[in-house]
Amino acid sequence: MKGLVIKNTGSWYIVKTDDGLERECKIKGNFRLKGIRSTNPIAVGDNVEIRFDEQQQVGLITEIYDRKNYIIRKSINLSKQSHIIAANVDQAFLVATISHPATSTTFIDRFLASAEAYRIPVILLFNKGDILTEEELHLQQMMITLYETIGYKCMAISAETGEGIDEVAALLQGKTSVFSGHSGVGKSTILNHFVKNRVLKTAEISEAHDAGMHTTTFSEMIPVYDGYVIDTPGIKGFGTFDIEKEELTSYFKEIFHYSQGCRFSNCTHTHEPGCAVLKALDEHLIAQSRYNSYLSMLDDKDEDRYRAPF
Repeated sequence: MKGLVIKNTGSWYIVKTDDGLERECKIKGNFRLKGIRSTNPIAVGDNVEIRFDEQQQVGLITEIYDRKNYIIRKSINLSKQSHIIAANVDQAFLVATISHPATSTTFIDRFLASAEAYRIPVILLFNKGDILTEEELHLQQMMITLYETIGYKCMAISAETGEGIDEVAALLQGKTSVFSGHSGVGKSTILNHFVKNRVLKTAEISEAHDAGMHTTTFSEMIPVYDGYVIDTPGIKGFGTFDIEKEELTSYFKEIFHYSQGCRFSNCTHTHEPGCAVLKALDEHLIAQSRYNSYLSMLDDKDEDRYRAPF
């Protein structure tokens, strides 16, 4: 029987089968995916094959069908392994906040690069505009201008007041969309505008650290507007799993654009003569924050060379 994984509860999976029923399932034996070193071989959004025991009570996932894409991050507990957030998605919404808590450009850029690697379109949602100071609103607009100039769709919204929520709802029609971001940025509050007959848990911001407390423990697919939204646990950081050092330039749109003019085809854009990227950086055609994020991801790949094999 075929089905769609709609919830991951750690050792158990909830699979919606072709007959419309939601069934509890486990993974068959030591289920592993070739080529992916992941703490969770099955992810929300996966299409799977299952079979049942004699009592027809517990399903066993025996096969996973090819994914069109997936989005991945570094595992919380095992730094040398990855964790698949969601699979087979049409688009990702990255919820960011200028403050309470602050989302850094480095985090945004790492998320965008990871999504580019798997060809997942990203919409940036800048939430909590209703509580920002005039200076913070100015900073928010600067960030929106930066990412719109690169080519990303950005929206300033407020989950509390409802500003921009209708526009977000229109983008969800008939698509599978993953919502991601730091804990406390308001993902669950945003999704509560779209989810009927249920309320996703929300939590207050920790005053001591100005950071969010985790309210979503596991990823879950929720049907909305003839599609699905995937609510994910708050994410602290992104690594560079499955991204080769030589490919990294391709996942920064503006850096890739200017790299076509570099003297050397294997230019790393760090020191080489005739580097068109460094020239564009000097001429402020590439934002320093974006270039710094690129360098930080290059450093990740250098560190990977000295890690023990998986």
